[in-house]
Formats: sequence, C-alpha cells, structure tokens
Amino acid sequence: MTRLELAFNKFDTDNPDVWEMFLRFTDQLVSRGYKRLSASLVTERIRWETTIVTRGSAFKICNNHRAYYARKWNNAFRHGEARFITRETGGQQIFDGI
Repeated sequence: MTRLELAFNKFDTDNPDVWEMFLRFTDQLVSRGYKRLSASLVTERIRWETTIVTRGSAFKICNNHRAYYARKWNNAFRHGEARFITRETGGQQIFDGI
C-alpha cells in the first residue's frame, strides 16, 4: 500500500462526513444529467460547505484524496454512463473487487 493510499484510508476513516458529502454532491450532478463527473468540483463544493455554510471547525481535505474518492464512488455506484474519469495509479488495487 502506498503512502497516499494509507493517508487516504486514514482520512476517510477519520472523516466519514466527507464521504457523505461526496455522495450527496455527486448525486446532485448525476440527477442533473452530468455524465463526466469532476472530483475537483465535488471536493471544492465540500470545502465551500465546510468553510462558508457550516462555519464549523477548521477543515482540510488534501487534493491527493480526490482521485481516491472518485475511484471509491466509481466502484460503489453505477449510474448509467455517469463516471469520474480517472487515471491508472499504483494505488488502484485498493479498489479492485469493491
């Protein structure tokens, strides 16, 4: 497992609300008919919500986690043609078989 995979797994485990927001905002894109989804767009929306809307404690989401959230969604859900476009990485194996 790579350093990035380990960091993502820890972040994902420690911050389940991020995955819930990722699901909610991705669902909004899919329901509006978008087929090519953007993990950058979704994570920036999460940043907006946690910074401006909720006014909670300081929150950081590393840009490195975007690709892993996109792969996690691609492997967990099938919404017709809607997909996050991802590249092959050394960390791809953590999502095989999900």
